[in-house]
Amino acid sequence: MSLTVYEYSRCGTCRKAIKWFNEKNIDVNLIPIVEEPPSASEISELIQKSGLDIKKFFNTSGLVYKEMKLKDKLPTMSVEEKIKLLASNGKLLKRPIVTDGDKVTVGFKEETFNEVWSK
Repeated sequence: MSLTVYEYSRCGTCRKAIKWFNEKNIDVNLIPIVEEPPSASEISELIQKSGLDIKKFFNTSGLVYKEMKLKDKLPTMSVEEKIKLLASNGKLLKRPIVTDGDKVTVGFKEETFNEVWSK
C-alpha cells in the first residue's frame, strides 16, 4: 500500500503521522502542502471521499486562518468559495491529509490511523 500524504515539515502533527507510517512500514509519498496545495478539484474530491464536512479541512488554529478572520466569514461563504480558498493557500489546510485514492483522513489521531491505514 502506498499513500499520498499532504504534509508540512514544520508541523508536529505531520511528523507524528509520518513516524507512525514509518513504524508500520507503510510507504508514503510526501507532498509539501504549503508549496504544493491540492487544486480545487482535488480538494473537492478529497472532501467527498473523506465523508467529512468541509470545515474539517480548515486549519482553524493556524495564523493565516486567524488573520483572515475566517471564523466569522466561513459561514457566509459558498462551498465553491471555501474550496477555492483552501486551494489558494496551503497553510489554511488542516494537515496531514492522507489518501490512498479511495479513503481520506485529515489530521492525525492514532486510533483513526489504526482503523483506516493499518489494513
